[in-house]
Amino acid sequence: MRINKFISESGKTSRRGADKLISEGRVTINGKVAKIGSQVEPGDDVRVSGDPIRMARNYVYIALNKPVGITSTTEKNVKGNIVDLVNHPLRIYNIGRLDKDSEGLILLTNDGDIVNEILRAENKHEKEYIVSVDKPITPDFLTKMASGVKILGTTTLPCEVRQLSKFDFQIILKQGLNRQIRRMCAELGYEVYRLQRVRIMNIHLGTLPPGQWRDLSKKERTQLFRELDYEPKEW
Repeated sequence: MRINKFISESGKTSRRGADKLISEGRVTINGKVAKIGSQVEPGDDVRVSGDPIRMARNYVYIALNKPVGITSTTEKNVKGNIVDLVNHPLRIYNIGRLDKDSEGLILLTNDGDIVNEILRAENKHEKEYIVSVDKPITPDFLTKMASGVKILGTTTLPCEVRQLSKFDFQIILKQGLNRQIRRMCAELGYEVYRLQRVRIMNIHLGTLPPGQWRDLSKKERTQLFRELDYEPKEW
């Protein structure tokens, strides 16, 4: 197994993060500094900055209702980081991000391969949000949000938008630009005061309380893997 895959599947970091650690010379295999593309065999002693890394043989897939104020990072020195909130016995990391001032569904896992599959922009996986804004929603606002808004030097992809009440709307995105919904609203003269993600692909937030997490059901995992054309691999 390639060293970056081994590290990502241990739950330490993503493959990209593993490549960075390797490039920095912080990874060793049996006492020798690893290189990009180095291979790991069963029984090898793999270490990052001197700490032993072991394969996570039990993959976990978690849905968390992230509260406002929690940062989507595994960096332990960041106060209110998402890993401390979950407090899982295995090393896990979040798939994608939710802004600190946003809330709702976020997935976590120790399966590095599925992270890459979900985050690939070209896959255009659906993410659904409920958004509350500071003034009454107009038909013009809905039309412009759905057709695309120019932010960050580009125009957002067309998306589904539906008004729920005077100040609330539902939006389904198939891309993930930085603070995309907030920037889109601001460009149209609206301020977001609540943003909640309620679905990622086939995974729904449901009635999961803020700050609580659950393991994905077998049915959810099966459908998720099918949509990704993904098969988890043991090692």
